[in-house]
Amino acid sequence: MIVHGDRIYIRPLDLPDVPALHLLRAENETFFRPFEPLQDSNAFTLDAVRESLMKTIAEREQDSAYAFGIFLNGTDELIGRVRLSSIVRGPWQNANLGYYISERFNGQGYMSEAVGLVLRFAFENCGLHRVQAAIMPRNRGSIRVVEKNAMRLEGLARNYLQIHGVWEDHAIYAMTREEWPPVPGDRTDSALSLLE
Repeated sequence: MIVHGDRIYIRPLDLPDVPALHLLRAENETFFRPFEPLQDSNAFTLDAVRESLMKTIAEREQDSAYAFGIFLNGTDELIGRVRLSSIVRGPWQNANLGYYISERFNGQGYMSEAVGLVLRFAFENCGLHRVQAAIMPRNRGSIRVVEKNAMRLEGLARNYLQIHGVWEDHAIYAMTREEWPPVPGDRTDSALSLLE
């Protein structure tokens, strides 16, 4: 399940990745904090990362979630994670999309490439019909990532998720199998103006 891109590749995270994932999480704790639910101070320990990854592996085996590490071509350095979660089969065939990247590599296009790779996996390998992402309108970088991948804005969900202790509005973006692969340069309405 390795998906190769121009500058990166994604592959499922496994137990040998625990030290690199722990380092990524620990080095970026302050950077990630404003965009994540409140975390216990122990959430960034090596044991907590191992336990979380074991849960992720079990979810993959149950076809309920797929977490991929984002690795640099050439050096194989782990720089982020992209995840399809809450997979629902049956008539919906839907997954939620979530991701994070090291602050050192933020804003350089790596995440846009990683999201494109995971969408390819979702539609061409995983048999999903729909992938959706929920993004706080203030998270402009994340909005650019999904828009670069031609995900369509569906609307604003008020008080959708509790992020860092506050119920936050989220813009809902989605793509269906009929929209894959996207037309280069295809853009949709942006969430950047939803709350302005």
